[in-house]
Amino acid sequence: MDLRNFLFSNRSFTPIPLVLAILYLSSLSYPYFIIGIGLIVVGESIRIYGVRFAGGATRTREVGAPSLCTSGPYSRCRNPLYLGNMIIYCGVVLVAGGQFMWHLLLFVFTFFTFQYFMIISLEEETLLKLFGNKYQLYRESVPKLFPRLSPWLGNNKRIPLTIIQTLKTEKRTLQNIFIIIALISMKKIFGFSL
Repeated sequence: MDLRNFLFSNRSFTPIPLVLAILYLSSLSYPYFIIGIGLIVVGESIRIYGVRFAGGATRTREVGAPSLCTSGPYSRCRNPLYLGNMIIYCGVVLVAGGQFMWHLLLFVFTFFTFQYFMIISLEEETLLKLFGNKYQLYRESVPKLFPRLSPWLGNNKRIPLTIIQTLKTEKRTLQNIFIIIALISMKKIFGFSL
C-alpha cells in the first residue's frame, strides 16, 4: 500500500499516539495554557471558515472532490483544514505544557508537515485528473499549506454554508478538542497520572 493512501485513509487516527504522549507528559502551566488556547481558537476558526466553503465533502475516506473550491480560505491556501489542524495540535501541546513541551511542539509540527505534504501530493494527483487545467492554474496560483497574504481571485464564487450547518459538520473536531483540554486540565486539577 502506498504510504500516502495509508496516511489519507487513517488521517483521523494517526494523531492518537501523539495525543496520548501529550496527555502523558502534560503538566499544565498557565502562561502556555492561555497561548495554547489562543492557537486552538485560531486553528479551529480556520477550520470552520474552510468547512463553510468546502462543506461536509471534506469528511471522506475517498480521495477527490465533487467540485473544485477556490474561494474563501481556499483562495489563500489550498489546504486550510490541514493548516488549521496543525495550529490546533501545536496549541494542544502548549496547553499541555510539561517538561518536554518544546520537543513535542517541534515533533508535532514536523509530523503534521510530513503527513499533510504526503496526503496533499496524493490529493493533488487526483484533483489534477478530475479538474485538469483549472486545477493546474489554481495550484500554480495558491500555496499548498502556508497561506498567501492576498486572496487569489479565481472565478469560484461558492456560497458558504450557514454557521449552524458548519458546526454540525465540525461537531466531532470540536468534541475532540474539548475532551483533550478537559483531560489535560483534570490531570492538573486532580493530580492523577494518565
